[in-house]
Amino acid sequence: MAALYEGYTLCRVGTVQNSNTGILGVEQGRDIDHVIVTDSSRFITVYKVSDQRPTGSWSVKQGQIISCPAVFNTQSQEYVVVTDDKVVRVWKEDDVNLEKAFKATVSAEVLRVLSTPDSELVVLFCCGAVRSLDLLLASPQQPIEHVLAEDEIIRWSTIIKAEHLLVLFSTEQRGEHYLYVQRFNPNTLVKHRFETEPGLPAPISFSATCRGSNIHLLYLYLNGSVYESVLPLRSLSTGAEGVLALSRSLCLCLPLGEEKLMSGAVVVLDDAHVAVVGFPHPSAGACKDYLCIWNTRFQTLQACKEMAGKTYSQLWCYSGKLYIPHGKMLSIIPFECQKSSLAAALGKLKQTSHSEFKSCSFVSSWTAQTYRDVTQITEIKSRMSTRNHADVKSALTVDQLLEHIKTSAVQEDIQVEVGEFIRRTPQADLQLAVGRVALELVSRSQTDANFYPQRVFLQLLETRFLCYSVCPELLSLAMEKKDFRLCQIALQIFSDIPEAVICAYVKTILSTSDSEIETVNLDTDSVMFMKELTQTQSRSDEEEGQLNGFGSSGLESGVSHIPSKKLQRDTLSLDMSCPVGLHKGALLNEVLQTAYSDRPLLPHLKDLAVPQVIIFLQYLRFLYFKYCYDAHEQIRALRTPSISQIIDWVCLLLDAHFTVLAVAPEAKGLVSDLHKFVRSQVKLYAELGKIEGSLQVIKNSKRSEDFGMYAIQVIELF
Repeated sequence: MAALYEGYTLCRVGTVQNSNTGILGVEQGRDIDHVIVTDSSRFITVYKVSDQRPTGSWSVKQGQIISCPAVFNTQSQEYVVVTDDKVVRVWKEDDVNLEKAFKATVSAEVLRVLSTPDSELVVLFCCGAVRSLDLLLASPQQPIEHVLAEDEIIRWSTIIKAEHLLVLFSTEQRGEHYLYVQRFNPNTLVKHRFETEPGLPAPISFSATCRGSNIHLLYLYLNGSVYESVLPLRSLSTGAEGVLALSRSLCLCLPLGEEKLMSGAVVVLDDAHVAVVGFPHPSAGACKDYLCIWNTRFQTLQACKEMAGKTYSQLWCYSGKLYIPHGKMLSIIPFECQKSSLAAALGKLKQTSHSEFKSCSFVSSWTAQTYRDVTQITEIKSRMSTRNHADVKSALTVDQLLEHIKTSAVQEDIQVEVGEFIRRTPQADLQLAVGRVALELVSRSQTDANFYPQRVFLQLLETRFLCYSVCPELLSLAMEKKDFRLCQIALQIFSDIPEAVICAYVKTILSTSDSEIETVNLDTDSVMFMKELTQTQSRSDEEEGQLNGFGSSGLESGVSHIPSKKLQRDTLSLDMSCPVGLHKGALLNEVLQTAYSDRPLLPHLKDLAVPQVIIFLQYLRFLYFKYCYDAHEQIRALRTPSISQIIDWVCLLLDAHFTVLAVAPEAKGLVSDLHKFVRSQVKLYAELGKIEGSLQVIKNSKRSEDFGMYAIQVIELF
């Protein structure tokens, strides 16, 4: 069997003219938890997969074009990309400006830079020539030979690490299709011709793997045929003269819907399973886009997942995760494939439920008699299970539960049924069913003004099988109902909330009065943190002197030579009381801890009104002041924003509303206070920089080992 688990959104993508999506490619990063996303505009972004946050982003100048996906060189720990077809750029993680990084112009147009872990990078030129990146950069203007004919175009390429590095690429020339295999050390090139059929167009997707001593190449046609060609490695060790015929075998026939298919993609997952996108589910209606896993040995559908929005002919697979663009987002779908067996293909393993079997077995290409026999066996097992558990009330199926949600007039009945369904449904089935239940509940809540089952939504959230991309309208509905309890829990669980929704939620919080929010039953831990934070006396009230750069009249006057013992409490006329209610502060704290990307968030922050921006900044100033005096460390809480998150949001708000805040009279005092904070911090770091050298000497000094029970060590600081 195979399973597709609950997915989540990595980032949002756009569409460009004459292209499927705005994504050029997704490549493996420096480890399995990082990927590189190259878009068609001007940006290259590295994402940490586990928390869906960018860790680095670079862009080329306006007018420059990124020619191929950026890749990571695991040997040199550098990123490589090609711009304007001939300019190779190389940079490191800590480089900020791509224009200042190393670049070299080569003599021929580059198609792609190919990478595989723990191997050198390989450059494939549009003319079919192949070079090692290191050798190419050693002499960028070296002549590049023409391997292909003038009218021959490369359609697909990849690199495989077997006994030696192998570069595979397919080409098209006047209706004929060829496969080239370039081997390194020694360099050999073998050319094959694909078998063709009258009326059959070119393959639309390829996927190649190395298993044992063979290269297995799978390729997909628009008629749903998936063929496999096996290339023995020994046949590639010596170059062959002429063009060899590429034998093939049909390994899968995908179902076709009524609509004409224009695109699709296939990716090999293991020796018996492939992932397919772009082809309809056998039982789905029109205009449904699915990601499916098929067993190629038994030609059975093993797992499927409906994707929101249009899917494209793009699909990538890294470290047990599928990366698929659909609609305006790039999603990550974790998957698992068990060892292929007849029992698994028929859905007769112990962990496979009857409902799973029914969803997959009807798409088998076997005879109807075989299907009837298997169905009878399954029904017998179902009756046996019923007799063995006659004393236990049978749980509703997901379809029955959805029907009850549509028709039930009593919300308490739905709550009981959903709770019973969650308790009795196996985890594997529940993970897929929770999203369908949430969508149905949201749909009815939007059409029926008197229907809003908050407790049922909370039950579904507690399963932790929900994410934003599965039920996008849930948060919007909760904000419309001003259900801040549900929003708070959702922000704690969802890791893929779009920046526009985050900003809309902030706007909803700030536009609601404190008195209204104070009546909401929020998470106890978050409210207690706010209560103690507002009541805790900072140490500055009990001690004299400067803490973390604050509280110095000397700093206010700009005098830097005043001894530390003469620094007195800051005379700033700051009101350090919390500018918002406890509950509103708890909600804003959850926002501060929510994952986001700076670039998409900034335009949406501009939608905030000036009074909302000012009150938000005042609250952030309050938090910052408390954190700098370590008031938060005196409080035990499970979830609290970090000081870096507070500073990041201050910077975002100032960037989004700088002009307005500069001219708004009501913001003058606030901006002045923030300026004083920043100036005092700069002064503090300047003072710390003066003793950095001495501290480093202390750190590196060798300690004597014969201290005994007690010793006094004298260190001279120069």
